[in-house]
Amino acid sequence: MQMPAPDTTLLEGRAQIVAGLEAALPADAVISDPVETRAYECDALTAYRCPPLAVVLPRTTEEVAAVLRLCHAARVPVIPRGAGTSLAGGALPTADSVVLSVARMSEVLEIDTDNRVIRVQAGRTNLSVSQAVEAHGFFYAPDPSSQLACAIGGNIAMNSGGAHCLKYGVTTNNLLGVTMVTMDGTVLELGGAHLDAAGYDLLGVVCGAEGMLGVVTEAVLRILPQPEGARPVLMGFDSSRVAGACVAAIIEAGVLPVAIEFMDRPCIRACEDFAHAGYPDCEALLIVEVEGSEAEIDHQLGLIKQVARGFDPVELRESSSQAESALIWKGRKAAFGAMGQIGDYICLDGTIPVSALPDVLERISEGAAQYGLRVANVFHAGDGNMHPLILFDANAPGELEKAEALGADILKLCVEVGGCLTGEHGVGVEKRELMSVQFNEADLEAQMRVKDVFDPRWLLNPAKVFPLSASRERRHAG
Repeated sequence: MQMPAPDTTLLEGRAQIVAGLEAALPADAVISDPVETRAYECDALTAYRCPPLAVVLPRTTEEVAAVLRLCHAARVPVIPRGAGTSLAGGALPTADSVVLSVARMSEVLEIDTDNRVIRVQAGRTNLSVSQAVEAHGFFYAPDPSSQLACAIGGNIAMNSGGAHCLKYGVTTNNLLGVTMVTMDGTVLELGGAHLDAAGYDLLGVVCGAEGMLGVVTEAVLRILPQPEGARPVLMGFDSSRVAGACVAAIIEAGVLPVAIEFMDRPCIRACEDFAHAGYPDCEALLIVEVEGSEAEIDHQLGLIKQVARGFDPVELRESSSQAESALIWKGRKAAFGAMGQIGDYICLDGTIPVSALPDVLERISEGAAQYGLRVANVFHAGDGNMHPLILFDANAPGELEKAEALGADILKLCVEVGGCLTGEHGVGVEKRELMSVQFNEADLEAQMRVKDVFDPRWLLNPAKVFPLSASRERRHAG
């Protein structure tokens, strides 16, 4: 069969855009070869892929502004991208878009220990922020499981959390200011190296906006003094329901651990095979960590173990050394990668009230059985931020669709019990059609009006967050 001739008008338009980008940026900052752009066709939600028109890799705020001005004038959509670790399709391109990656913007710009702040470029990895201030006796608190790779810019876009957010909060609680470029190339400074800023809380609007309002190029982050010490305790239980009830009881007792992490049997086995952390053979495992002086640690763990004994744990074991503590956390931090050795999975993200944990875990298990699928659970139990992993066979027809249907049911359950659709992964494309489950038309309209103000043409990260039926008119009008 004879293939249709390529649309020469379209090809000429793409060539002009690429030429404009190459004129505005250094020679090595533009990728337009279709083979090379495929490396950016998806993020960590690999079920959906689309190579972009081009990719740009700026190094400065000024270069970002130049790219956005050019794309704004040409009405070309721009997809901001950090490290590509988004699990919700937050950096999924469209075929007519330019991916703007901040990966080369990785410098530490200022360390101010007197005021306990650090200013970094948006491409700086999460873990390397703590490493930059470690010698000064400080650390950066939010610690997503992908902290070795994920970028601060992406953390801000999704308001990421991590294992220690129970005590220290998520990104928005540790973000003091940003430098941001809007779609028309305007450079804004929001907040700064101080506790709060005058006027509207625009910083709070930008954090968690998934790159739809502007491209963050620099961030001022709060750094905290390193604790004197920290120690985890492992708790094994013979059912997920009992483990969930124990979490609620620990919170109810008024103890504030720095982290409470949950894993069920499939995840325990996968993580143990990877890290050899000495996890017990049980149905559900809690990792509860406290920090402070030795006296504080002993006191807090004493109270926590007292609560746990009321739930008849099959194992209750404190870490006895720093090496053992590191192994315990190595297993938990590697959970998503370790589960990948078992098979394909979708990683969900929803939050629920802690008191609802026992019932929700049971209903997730019942739902998985109805769909004939397996679900492994690993999540930040202390603040009810769940991450069910739905296992499926990507090569079997219909399996992905079945897994997505189960995922939608689980997220609807989160909303039903008083929670919400996302705790730290964002909405992206994964949950956009579920937004109407949590928000009514007036709610969505108010949110979309904020987008109208910052990006009237809807060119920044289009087709994300909002249901397509709700946002289509605005996107076409742009």
